[in-house]
Amino acid sequence: MTRRAILFFLLAGFLASTPALSQEKKTSKQAVEKRLRDVEKEKVSPAIEQAIHSLAAASGFTQAVVSPDGKKIAWVEELRDKNGAESGNAAIFTTTIDGKAPARKITASAGTPRAESDIAWSPDSRGLAFLSDAGKPGQLQLYLQSAPGQLAKRLTNVKGFLASPKFSPDGKTIAVLFTENATRAAGPLVAETPETGEIKDAFFEQRLALIDIATGKLRQVSPADTYIYEYDWAPDDLHLVVTSALGNGDNNWWIADLSILDAASGLMKSIYKPALQINFPAWSPDGKSIAFIEGLMSDFGSVGGDIFLMPATGGTPQNLTPERNASASWLTWTKDGKIVAGEYAQGESSLISLDPSTSKIDSLYRAEDLVSNGTWGPSVSVSDDGKISAAVRRSFSAPPEIWAGPIGNWKQITQRNKRVTSAWGQAKSIHWTSDSYDVQGWLVYPANFDSSKKYPMVVEVHGGPSAAVLSAWPGSGDFALALAASGYFVLMPNPRGSFGQGEAFTRANVRDFGYGDLRDILSGVDEALKTAPIDSNRLGITGWSYGGYMTMWAVTQTNRFKAAMAGAGIANYQSYYGENKIDQWMIPFFGKSVYDDPDVYAKSSPITFIKKAKTPTLVIVGDSDGECPTPQSYEFWHALKTLGVETQLVVYEHEGHHFAKPEHQRDRIRRTVAWFDAHLLQP
Repeated sequence: MTRRAILFFLLAGFLASTPALSQEKKTSKQAVEKRLRDVEKEKVSPAIEQAIHSLAAASGFTQAVVSPDGKKIAWVEELRDKNGAESGNAAIFTTTIDGKAPARKITASAGTPRAESDIAWSPDSRGLAFLSDAGKPGQLQLYLQSAPGQLAKRLTNVKGFLASPKFSPDGKTIAVLFTENATRAAGPLVAETPETGEIKDAFFEQRLALIDIATGKLRQVSPADTYIYEYDWAPDDLHLVVTSALGNGDNNWWIADLSILDAASGLMKSIYKPALQINFPAWSPDGKSIAFIEGLMSDFGSVGGDIFLMPATGGTPQNLTPERNASASWLTWTKDGKIVAGEYAQGESSLISLDPSTSKIDSLYRAEDLVSNGTWGPSVSVSDDGKISAAVRRSFSAPPEIWAGPIGNWKQITQRNKRVTSAWGQAKSIHWTSDSYDVQGWLVYPANFDSSKKYPMVVEVHGGPSAAVLSAWPGSGDFALALAASGYFVLMPNPRGSFGQGEAFTRANVRDFGYGDLRDILSGVDEALKTAPIDSNRLGITGWSYGGYMTMWAVTQTNRFKAAMAGAGIANYQSYYGENKIDQWMIPFFGKSVYDDPDVYAKSSPITFIKKAKTPTLVIVGDSDGECPTPQSYEFWHALKTLGVETQLVVYEHEGHHFAKPEHQRDRIRRTVAWFDAHLLQP
């Protein structure tokens, strides 16, 4: 988008606003317009550009996988274009676990960078399967390098979306998730395909397919009307455990159950219908049990809950971690029958070993950095014996790198980002009391902090709500740490409803959106004011998704914030129920559908209290967002401008819930910082 176009859209909100502005609002408007004139004249704040550069400079790693014998490691590294932006391509590297051997690139391409990902080691630790679009850009196929030094061989020739390859225990078959003729990547985070004509419940099912390595034959084995989310092989090579649901895959994960799939016949038998959401089904080495995580979860991929164990033949699951003050985020088995699991633990990463026979839990690692292996929460890749592991480690102060070795005694394998430094200040974990809860959050200091000065502060509320903020190097589109780089304190709270303090804490916002969680956030603001030199008259609030909703909600409940940016928010839960593509997520949180209990949706809707709003609010959304559709942002913006509240609405072309285009990510950062600068920089 050109700078002139940026200026036009930013000013459009003002031109559409009511002319009955107070002198204070006129002054604010003039301040914003000046900021925009500076952008037009390329007088952009060096701090903002430094932050954007710092965010984009770090190489990203999406997966680190240790071989079953614990001797080698492979990882996926994102590639940048010549301008330092994300290219959409990635490369696979491998080396010995001690990092002494030179890293070797594994690829299906003859030199041209491609999108390569989803590594899986063969059981004998010699072969490596992965996905690549080397044959045709945008179309992933499954490739296999049978032994070190050999060329990768293409095993599939399909049209559609492939994901999550995994070898059978005997090494003769590779399972993969396959969505035939898919028009886009799976999941509701990506941009939705525009719909015209008669609208029907049409959808593509992600099925489980098996590829015979000897012949290359692909066979779809799961039923055609069932969407498979996750799976694991049984030790007998004849069965798989899957999480699945009938119908629309994007929408029905919240009602998925646990089933056993016969690899030969494709027959499926449901063995457990959970009360909440389940993830990471894993078959025990002796074939007798299945472990999984169950809990209240708002987004597929954002996992938190308790660890359960049940007989592989069916029966009543046993909760192995009841009342634990943490949220399990990932798990796997070791060959001696122990479970290794990752946890959110009050803002920290935790790794544990659990003995199912005794329910004894041993702590393996706990620290403030994020240790993860391709998942949103804490996780690692472990060797068969559980002695060696690999993961990506990062924090607010340290960009991502690959580490490997015994859990907690890792050695750094890569040095890709050794020259990358943060553009923001230090981050401190703080705690406070709200109602009966001990709440945790992160307070990020501004760059070049001077203790003799007072600073503005912006609260950034995380999405979800079932999620948590951990100490992690941000992505290239992170507007919160760009604010810290631009002279703001940034408070990132983990209020009730978040992961990290057990299921009771995560469920504490059920039928209570906007009430207890806002009290937790406001109490966190009070704690931050006690902790650091923050000007209580220069406070802002922002967030994306659930954070965007909480921003809209906050400005209708309090005038404490002097500026706000609501990203991909929800203004009206009653209209939202009928607009979004994933309404199944709402039932566990609201108890009933909007048609059965409209009042519970209305009481948590910002639009219900819109006449109380006085805070200048920037509203941002993508035009193809299926999770938090554009009309929700339009409805909120329309109400504010009608009521004479200073506001702007910016809609980005062909962006989903997750912004994919680097130029849009950068533009969002610049707009957000400029908005808060105009309203909060002056005392």
